[in-house]
Amino acid sequence: MSAISTHLSGGRLRTIGFWALKLLLAALFLFAGGAKLAGVPAMVDLFGQVGLGQWLRYLTGALEMGGAALLLWPPTVLYGALLLALVSVGALWAQIFVLHEDVIHAIVLAAILAAISWTHRTQLQARRH
Repeated sequence: MSAISTHLSGGRLRTIGFWALKLLLAALFLFAGGAKLAGVPAMVDLFGQVGLGQWLRYLTGALEMGGAALLLWPPTVLYGALLLALVSVGALWAQIFVLHEDVIHAIVLAAILAAISWTHRTQLQARRH
């Protein structure tokens, strides 16, 4: 067994991989939320097509940025992942029923965020005690 494999046991490697995934997702949602809040023309057009008004773009951007921040703070990972999963489900709904666009990325994001939520479910139990 090499020194690297001894140092990076399965549990430690899994923890590093999980943090890398959370960092990647947080960056993705910070970027997407920032684009919505900044009024990037493509985002304004997209939410115009949805037809519920630009307030939804602002709300979605704020939820994405807030969820990304929660995803990075260990005591609130569960809440950030749940919030972002709900935003992804909302995007999935809009893409299926209104925009008629590709839905695979929303499904994949929701599934990954649901898995993160599941692995951090003990945070909810800890809050009850």
